[in-house]
Amino acid sequence: MAAQTWLRRARRALLATGTTAVLTAALIAGTETASQAATQGPCDLYASGGTPCVAAHSTTRALYGGYGGALYQVRRASDGATKDIGVLSTGGYANAAAQDAFCSATTCVITVIYDQSGKGNHLTQAPAGGAAPGPDNLAPATAAPVTVAGHKAYGVYVAAGTGYRNNHTNGIATGDQPEGMYAILDGTHFGGGCCFDYGNAETNNLDTGNGHMEAIYFGDSTIWGSGTGKGPWVMADLENGLFSGVNAGYNANDPSVSHRFLTAIVKGAPNLWAIKAGNAQSGALSTYYSGPRPNVPGYNPMHKEGAIILGIGGDNSKSSSGTFYEGVMTSGYPSDATENAVQANITAANYRAANITSSALTPGARVSLKATTACCTADYLRHNADATVAISPITSGSSAADKSDATWIVRAGLANSSCLSFESAAAPGQYLRHYGFQLHTAASDGTALFNQDATFCLQAGHSGQGFSFQSSNYPNRFLRHYAYTGYVAGDGVGGNTWDSDASWSEDTSWLTAQPWA
Repeated sequence: MAAQTWLRRARRALLATGTTAVLTAALIAGTETASQAATQGPCDLYASGGTPCVAAHSTTRALYGGYGGALYQVRRASDGATKDIGVLSTGGYANAAAQDAFCSATTCVITVIYDQSGKGNHLTQAPAGGAAPGPDNLAPATAAPVTVAGHKAYGVYVAAGTGYRNNHTNGIATGDQPEGMYAILDGTHFGGGCCFDYGNAETNNLDTGNGHMEAIYFGDSTIWGSGTGKGPWVMADLENGLFSGVNAGYNANDPSVSHRFLTAIVKGAPNLWAIKAGNAQSGALSTYYSGPRPNVPGYNPMHKEGAIILGIGGDNSKSSSGTFYEGVMTSGYPSDATENAVQANITAANYRAANITSSALTPGARVSLKATTACCTADYLRHNADATVAISPITSGSSAADKSDATWIVRAGLANSSCLSFESAAAPGQYLRHYGFQLHTAASDGTALFNQDATFCLQAGHSGQGFSFQSSNYPNRFLRHYAYTGYVAGDGVGGNTWDSDASWSEDTSWLTAQPWA
């Protein structure tokens, strides 16, 4: 108790001097115990600032220094059993080993993201809504691995069609009441559809009009609004509008952002709201907008309803994608000093991308890549005589030529040595590449474009199985089979038939297998 009292006194003193964020980072770094428990979490800081959390969601860590309960629940495919995944110690980090043990030799999905605030605002599978049928898909439990303070953890990987919701909440702002929210997201995983959101939404899964939502949006949609550059942008989904500032449409002060770990903030009060963001690994927050409500009818006053959504729009629009690690909603409009302290806490948590490796994908190794979609579990990625790439069944009785065509030699990425390229075992010197987004084999011409087209970066399998392969020069596209043909494809975004979000996670997940030749 003495240490907690000292911390509270120190923080009050620092608020007066404007140096809260600096000391908060020092306190977190300097007072971590051997159990890696945080002295304070983001919600302790919000409470100290007079704007307590009324919802606190994370699959990676406790958001209160005194929280020792479950973070989330997983369900495994093999028998339908569920397990709550908690923290390694009070105030600490997710017990990923417990998930790994429970999900060993099968796959798991995230069924519940628990609310740490004590108000019971848990997130579960989203039902149907006015924009799309349901229930929505659940996120695979292993598709977004990270480390936090050196501890393995998993985020919530939202492919198009995935969504979580709570329509019966406690303490969430309604009407024109003030609130704040932040989310830690993967700034490199986004889509252009509607809508990857976290925040306040309608309680009936329908679009009930302007101003009935207040949620963080992240993506590169330009349908309702945008900022500078090509995106993605942090914007506010206020219903019937993604707003980047006071104007409907374009606002020059909202920049494109691409931090691997992104802090995104939206907050609102009567005729006042703001967008802020920053690098969740280092540095301070930037304010992209702070001022009056949009100059469009229906947004002043606001008509917030108090449901909570993740990964979808208020009417269950679910055609976008993103990755969520943690986020909170507050009662009251947080001060800049409080948010600066929270940002310091976040950067001190030391989020890092997980190092995805496989002995089967070591440069020089031979490998065959097996499809995981239910239709095609006997099919392997192979090239044809005309250099197009497809999937087809390969068995012990297949011809030697077919076996060779389904075997690849792993090479260090031609455009990025930390990624991979695949050379044909049947035709040495011919590499797997995309051209017009379709996969082919071709001899290297030594150009930078060829090298990029033939380079794929390894990720955890989007479906929870195997691995996914990200295009080096189109980061939102992945090696996919569609109608038995090979492509690099986006998740419901791109305008091509092979970008369909149907079975996208499964079609972009591959198992490594013993080489056929």
